[in-house]
Amino acid sequence: MRAYLGKPLPVYGTIGEFNLTNQFGLPITLADLRGHVWVADIIFTRCAGPCLKMSRQMKEIQDSLSPGSKVKLVSLTTDPRFDLPPVLNAYAQRFGADSNRWTFLTGPPGEIANLSSNSLKLTAMEKRPEERDTAVDLFLHSTVFLIVDKQAQLRGSFETTGEEIDPRQVKTKILAAIHRLEREQ
Repeated sequence: MRAYLGKPLPVYGTIGEFNLTNQFGLPITLADLRGHVWVADIIFTRCAGPCLKMSRQMKEIQDSLSPGSKVKLVSLTTDPRFDLPPVLNAYAQRFGADSNRWTFLTGPPGEIANLSSNSLKLTAMEKRPEERDTAVDLFLHSTVFLIVDKQAQLRGSFETTGEEIDPRQVKTKILAAIHRLEREQ
């Protein structure tokens, strides 16, 4: 999936209903995000790999949005047994997340898997103990940022890591896609 910035952004699928919990222990459903353009990723707080970089990139996107923008940022954990609301809240504070804009979600593993795999088309797989390089090398997961439109349709995917990836270009493309989708009715 790629967002072609010269043409209307394609629709890759529709986000299904979900019922998860945010970093404050409050329920969050699809209805809370409907009507907003949102950027989503999947991380886990114990990650020693790409999650820290991805969270810094999400913070840069947050800081680049105009104060009047209604765009939401959503970070979904792939480690819901550990990433309970207080853990997510501490992580959010660590990255300077604006709680009015950036939500960290946890919940039952099946609900997380359904949203991440079926709706957002993200990969998240637990590594077997013998495959782990360190004690916190727990998951293989997607390193993309996804863009969802106001009607809860998946509209773009942007890779955030890799040797050929320029984080400034990724941010520019994501912001352009956000602005385009904000103008759509």
